Amino acid sequence: MRNLLILAAAGCAAARLSAAEVDWSKLPPASTQTGVTFDTDIAPIFKASCVRCHSGDRPRAQLRLDTLEGVLKGAKQGPILTAGDSAHSLLVKAVSRLDPETAMPPKPRGPRGPRPMGTNGPAMPPPGGPGAGGPPPGGDMAPGGPPPMGGPGGPPPGEGGPQGTNAPQQRLRPMGPPPKPLTAEQVGLIRAWIDQGAK
Repeated sequence: MRNLLILAAAGCAAARLSAAEVDWSKLPPASTQTGVTFDTDIAPIFKASCVRCHSGDRPRAQLRLDTLEGVLKGAKQGPILTAGDSAHSLLVKAVSRLDPETAMPPKPRGPRGPRPMGTNGPAMPPPGGPGAGGPPPGGDMAPGGPPPMGGPGGPPPGEGGPQGTNAPQQRLRPMGPPPKPLTAEQVGLIRAWIDQGAK
């Protein structure tokens, strides 16, 4: 029990230390542009880098960035900005990416893949060596293999899991290239928008 308490205390100290290491004075300065509005200036930035995950019926962290109302409502943890105070707004801290724990879009993590059964070892490459794992040459389906999900002869998307079973389907990540991090100029424009009242 004593060892558990020591580990918990060490973990809390490490968390405080890592939080203290973020130098928020390195936030990009607010833009000098005046009259910044959500519809004209901020929505296009969010559309390019944020709304793929933060919009629709099931936005991540229950945060919608596709409407002004959604931004002002905030996430499941609460508001993400304080109008008039961009330097202390969670939105600015996240898009500045100074803290890897809260960076948005998230910083890429190491490659993930199947792990050996019963171990926490490194990810294993897909069978077949480099280039394996994609569709076989000459088509989307190997001869005699099962049809792709939602394809001819397969269950429609959302009905059943792999090979038509009733196993739950894994939630798919949005397709396409990863979202681009915001530039210092874009962060500065968001800061100016918040400082000017977030309208």
